[in-house]
Amino acid sequence: MRIRAGIVAVAAIVALTGSAGTNAVAESGGADRAALQQAMNDFVAAGATGVQLRVRDRSGEWTGSAGVAEIGRPEGVPVDGRFRAGSITKTFIATVLLQLVDEGKLGLDDPVARYLPQFGLDHRITVRMILQHTSGLRSHTRGSDPADAADPVLVDDVFRTYLPEEIVRFVAAEPLKFGPGTGWSYSNTNYVLVGLLIEKLTRTPYAWQVNLRIVLPLGLWRTELPGQGIEILGPHAHGYVRYSGDGESKLIDITRLNPSFTGASGEIISTTEDLTTFVMALASGRLLSPALMGEMRDIHRLGSTLGYGLGLFERDFPSDCVGLGHGGRMPGYSSEMLSSPDGRAGAVISVTEGALAPESEAFQIAIIRLASLALCGLASPPLRPA
Repeated sequence: MRIRAGIVAVAAIVALTGSAGTNAVAESGGADRAALQQAMNDFVAAGATGVQLRVRDRSGEWTGSAGVAEIGRPEGVPVDGRFRAGSITKTFIATVLLQLVDEGKLGLDDPVARYLPQFGLDHRITVRMILQHTSGLRSHTRGSDPADAADPVLVDDVFRTYLPEEIVRFVAAEPLKFGPGTGWSYSNTNYVLVGLLIEKLTRTPYAWQVNLRIVLPLGLWRTELPGQGIEILGPHAHGYVRYSGDGESKLIDITRLNPSFTGASGEIISTTEDLTTFVMALASGRLLSPALMGEMRDIHRLGSTLGYGLGLFERDFPSDCVGLGHGGRMPGYSSEMLSSPDGRAGAVISVTEGALAPESEAFQIAIIRLASLALCGLASPPLRPA
């Protein structure tokens, strides 16, 4: 049975996406390019270090950027730059697992413990629940929900290597946040488990399967799952985090880090071009059968305008505009990946963080404004952040 739980607060990692319907830009033309550039300029003026954006719609393809690639240097943000896309990884990983479901390798309502018995997981936790964040498993990383402030977390060093088995065992030893299927809570650990499931079923690393099933067929030549690699190769903007200590507050360059702490839940490095290609291909039905795309979009409502499927957010914007995709956060980087439901329009945003905290209301309003302009052509913020 598919559980529909009540409305919950969504952390800053939540994507700006939507449910079913039409798309204003896809129907009428394209987003106002001058307005998009002004929205990026305003974002930087508010405190972001840099922004890059790509839009594909009936007016064609457009890219723009604002801000600088590195604090203290004059070079602008490259419009073809690579960046850490964080939880956008989840949509790739979910797509691969759903392909395996379509191939009869497992069922969505199978207990996860049937395939991964070594962790002692509650047998009520199903494959569907870890894909949709209804498992009740806590996250090994802390989000921005104040209710989670006292939860134990594993990650305290973004430069050391964390093994997925270590992550799952740490979380499995903690009590569930709620009974499986009775609530919703965004947990990165769920997708560490999805990665382990892919490896169990295919006997290959999950990154191989992402490359074989998505990267190579779509020609996403600048997309990478780096594993323990600390560098962003090629043109890229630098990401920064605020450090407060010893009586001072300053921005620290955190571009180089070991992404193993997030693994299958958020390690991907990509570009706006590759991610736009991916999300539009997914929405248009090129990667999943209609039946499994329907399962992916079997939405658990999180409010009147927001819902989460299986590795996919949906958001209803005003004027019958709908977004489909995911957002991502990694230290120093925030991103949004959006498509119209029919795959005819798409937009991807990458923000390199700086003085403007990504958890702040000002940051969230700025990125919602840019997302709504890019996908829907809406000239003002359509709603306040979740």
